Amino acid sequence: MPDLEVTIGGRPFQVSCQPGEEHFLRSAAGMLDAEAAPIIAQMGRLPEVKMLLMAGLMLADKTAAVEDELRTLRARVAELEARPVATRDVAVIPAQVNETLAEIAARAEAMAARVEEQLRG
Repeated sequence: MPDLEVTIGGRPFQVSCQPGEEHFLRSAAGMLDAEAAPIIAQMGRLPEVKMLLMAGLMLADKTAAVEDELRTLRARVAELEARPVATRDVAVIPAQVNETLAEIAARAEAMAARVEEQLRG
C-alpha cells in the first residue's frame, strides 16, 4: 500500500491508499485543505481534530447541496423525457391543386411554343 503525505490546514498527515488511488487521495486531501484554510484564517490555530471535523462538515454541507441539485435536475430530466414528442403536421396537398398546377404548366408550355413559332416566322 502506498503511503502518501498530504497537507491539510498546514499540517502534514501520513495516509495509506490502494495502489493506483494516489491521485484520488491527493484530490480529496486538496478539497479538505481548501475547506480548512478559511476556517483556520477565521479562527486561528485549532486542535487537529476540530479543524478536520469542521472542514469535513463544510465539505458534507456542499455535498448535500450538490446532491439536492442533482435530485432536482434528474427529476426535471425525467419529466422532460416523459413528455410526448411534438409532431409536426404535414400539409396534405389536395389532388385538385396538383391537377390545376399541371394544367397551368401545360398552358405555359403551349404559350412558349407559340412564342417560339412567332420568333422563327
